[in-house]
Amino acid sequence: MRNLKNQTLRGGFAKLCGQAASFVVRFAYIMVLARLLSPEDFGLVAMVVVVTGIYELFTSAGLSAAMVQQARVTNEQISQLFWVNLLVGFVLAALCAATAPVLVRFYHEPRLFWIAIAMAPGFIIAAASVQHMAILQRELRYVAITVIEFVALLVSISIGIGMAFAGLGYWALVGAALGLQAASTVCAIAVTRWVPGRVRSFSGIAPMLWYGGTLSLNSLVMYVASNADKLMLGRVWGADALGLYGRAYQLINIPILNLNLAVGGIAFSALSRLQDDAVRLRSYFLKGYSLVVSMTIPVTIFCAVFADEIILVVLGPTWTEAAPIFRLMSPTILIFAMINPLSWLLFSIGLQRRSLSIALVMTPIMIAAYAIGLPHGPVGVAAAYSAAMALWLVPHILWCLHKTPISVADLAVAIGRPLLSGLLAAGAAAATESYLSDAYTLAPLLKLVLGGGVMALVYLGALLFVFGQKDFYLDLIRGLRSPVTGGSY
Repeated sequence: MRNLKNQTLRGGFAKLCGQAASFVVRFAYIMVLARLLSPEDFGLVAMVVVVTGIYELFTSAGLSAAMVQQARVTNEQISQLFWVNLLVGFVLAALCAATAPVLVRFYHEPRLFWIAIAMAPGFIIAAASVQHMAILQRELRYVAITVIEFVALLVSISIGIGMAFAGLGYWALVGAALGLQAASTVCAIAVTRWVPGRVRSFSGIAPMLWYGGTLSLNSLVMYVASNADKLMLGRVWGADALGLYGRAYQLINIPILNLNLAVGGIAFSALSRLQDDAVRLRSYFLKGYSLVVSMTIPVTIFCAVFADEIILVVLGPTWTEAAPIFRLMSPTILIFAMINPLSWLLFSIGLQRRSLSIALVMTPIMIAAYAIGLPHGPVGVAAAYSAAMALWLVPHILWCLHKTPISVADLAVAIGRPLLSGLLAAGAAAATESYLSDAYTLAPLLKLVLGGGVMALVYLGALLFVFGQKDFYLDLIRGLRSPVTGGSY
C-alpha cells in the first residue's frame, strides 16, 4: 500500500496525457466530419443511439467495476465474469436487432432499420474485452489502458473519415463506432494475454453480480435521464434539430468527459483499496476532486464566453444555430463535473444503493425540465436543463456526503478556490471578448487564442498564488518524480 500514491499519480498522469491527445484528435475529427456530413446524418444516427445506447450500458453489466472493487478475486471468478459478460453481449445484440422496426415506427424514418441492425454485432465485440480491461484497471496499468484507448480511437477515426470521404454519409458514423469496439477488444486481449477458463458453476460471483446489477440499474436510470431530451427532440422536432443539439452537447462535453475518464477510473481503483482507511480515503478523494474541479471550471467558462467563435472554428458556418445551445449547456456541464466525482466515493465504499436512490430522484426532475423547454426547441431544452441542474446541485451534494468520511465543508473548500479563480478569469475573458469585438475585426480563431490566453493567465495566477494552490500542484509533481518500489496491490 505504501506505493499507492505514486502509482495513482503516475497512472493518472498517463491517463491525462492520453485523454489530452484524444481530446485534440476528437476535435479534429469533429471538425472534419462536420464539413463532410450534414446535421441530418448526425441526427439519424443519434435517433438510434439514444435508444440502443441503453443496451450498451449492460455490456459490462457492472461486472468490471465489481471485479475492481473486490479486495480479492481469483482467476476462476474472472473467468466466470467473462462468460457472463459474453452471454449478455449476445442477448444485447439480439435486442438491438429486434429494436430496428420499433425505431422505424416511432420516428417514421425507414433508414433507421439498417443502422440498428448494423450496430448489433458491436455488443458482442465489446463484451469480449470487459474483463480484460478490468484486469488492467485492477492492476493500475493505466499506461497500457491509455495506449489501447488511443489506438482504438485512431482506428475508429480513420474508418469514419475514410467512409465520409467516400460519400457514405451517416454510415461513416456507424463504421467508426464498430471500428472503435473492434480495435479496443483486439488490443485489450493482446496486451493482457489472459484466456478465460472453463467454469462449472457461477456461485462464487454472486456478491459481484449483485454489486454489478445495482451499478447497471443506476447507469440505466441516469442514461434515461440524460438522453430523454434527445428522444423528445428527435420525436417532436426531427433529425435536423436533434443534430444541432447533439453536436453542441457532444462538443462541450468532450473536454469534461475526457477529464473524468482520465481521473475517474484510477480514482475508483485507488479509493476501493482504501475503503477501510477513512483518513487516507478522505485525503485521496479530496485531492482527486480538487484536480477535476480546478481543470473543469476554466474550460466551461471559456466555452460560455466564446461559444460563437468555438462553433465557427470547430463546426463551421453551417452550424451557427448550435452556438446558443452550446452556451446554455455550459452550466450543466460544470455542475455535472462537480457532482459526478461523488460517485467514485459512493461506489468505492459500497454505497451503490444510495447512488441508485439519488438517480431515481434526479430522473423525473430532469425529464420534467426537458418537457418544459421542449415547446421552444433545442434552445429551450438546453436552458431548462441547466436551470434544473443548478437547483439540484446543493441537495445532491448533501445527500451524497451524508455519513461519509467527506464533509460538506471539505467539498466547499475544494470547490471554492477554483470557483473564485474562475470568476475572476470569467471577468477578464468577458472584458477581453468585448474589447476585441468592439475594437477589431478579428478572425474567430485569433479571438479564441487571445481571449483564452488572457483567461488562462488570470486563472492560474489567482489559483496558484492568490488562493495558495501552488504547493498542492508541486506535491503532485514530486509524486510523479518519486520512484515506485515494492510489488502490486
